[in-house]
Amino acid sequence: QVQLAESGGGEVQAGASLRLSCVVSGRIDTYDNTGWFRRAPGKEREFVAAVKWDDVTTHYADSVKGRFTISKDRAKSTVYLQMNDLKPEDTAHYYCAIEIHRIRWPPRSDEYDFWGQGTQVTVSS
Repeated sequence: QVQLAESGGGEVQAGASLRLSCVVSGRIDTYDNTGWFRRAPGKEREFVAAVKWDDVTTHYADSVKGRFTISKDRAKSTVYLQMNDLKPEDTAHYYCAIEIHRIRWPPRSDEYDFWGQGTQVTVSS
């Protein structure tokens, strides 16, 4: 059974940093595309960042470029989202997801196959 477990969220002040982790279990083939998404209160879920199955190619939303970095440690089956210079508008519930069929790059949001429960990030001004 595939499971994704996020951690690392918290409450911070603007300008601070957080690192989110997403541990993937139940997958033998670990060459998946992995993405981070977020949903703010009253808003639609939005894409944040993704890393391709090659562990190198990345893709970011314009709103986080230059501040967030996605990376993958294959040995630990973990994908990270390093978030620097956090802003109040980054406040949201953050989710990771994997797309196992490698249909395209970057995947569409609706092509992700498995999702975690998420971790809350709250940034105060």
